[in-house]
Amino acid sequence: MTVRPLAAAALAAALLATTSTGCAQSVAPIERLGRKAAQAAHQSRTHSSPTTDAQAYRRWGLSSPVRLAPPPSTHPRRIRTAGPGLPPVVDRVPTHDKVVFLTYDDGAERDPRFVDLVRELRLPVSMFLTSRVVGPGYAHFARLREVGASIQNHTLDHQSLRGLPYAGQRAEICGQQDSLRARFGLRPRLFRPPYGTYDTTTLRAASDCGASTLVLWTPGEQPLGPGTIALVGPDDDLNAPPLVERTLQLLREVQRRGLSVGRLEDYL
Repeated sequence: MTVRPLAAAALAAALLATTSTGCAQSVAPIERLGRKAAQAAHQSRTHSSPTTDAQAYRRWGLSSPVRLAPPPSTHPRRIRTAGPGLPPVVDRVPTHDKVVFLTYDDGAERDPRFVDLVRELRLPVSMFLTSRVVGPGYAHFARLREVGASIQNHTLDHQSLRGLPYAGQRAEICGQQDSLRARFGLRPRLFRPPYGTYDTTTLRAASDCGASTLVLWTPGEQPLGPGTIALVGPDDDLNAPPLVERTLQLLREVQRRGLSVGRLEDYL
């Protein structure tokens, strides 16, 4: 499908604008789980057969291969921390490289076609998972990790952390660190607070739990550009395109702007 430049720009802005407050205005993720699971049951696995790299982008409706950014030859300029002993907070990676980063929250949407998309296009994506939302669906994210996705921390229960006492915030963050270590043998170093809300206590707890960076997302009113951290979903509108289609729409705008897709962990 050919999208006129202005229409494509508007589409990408809309994709990011709908998540400019993250899941702050969303239906509770655990409710989305059932709703999206019902939708996913009707999705055909038409993209599941093996394919060559030369064919993959065409099979997903793209006009050209997705440019993938190599690890930076020099580390991006030092990111200022939030205070002594506290991790930095980023909503955009400070780099002049023409690279954007694809991130996904919660774990409510588990379309098997998304695994195929990531594998066939070799997309570097970062999944910030909440244990209560993922529930029994961790096998899906194990498959994503096998094809190159990174797994990061989005708390145990997806409650707003700001204002909670240290013990409560530590339990949410460290609890998910322990859960992900038990399931995947890793302790993520990137942490995203639910709804994008946090305070100094959050930063202290995140640091004590082993997180090196608190990752937000680039506000939706800002155009895609070098260092954009794109939050693709979640989306509560049952009439909205599924996760795979939303990702492809964003990739088309990435291509239109001459950008590449990078691995967030390589830059932070």
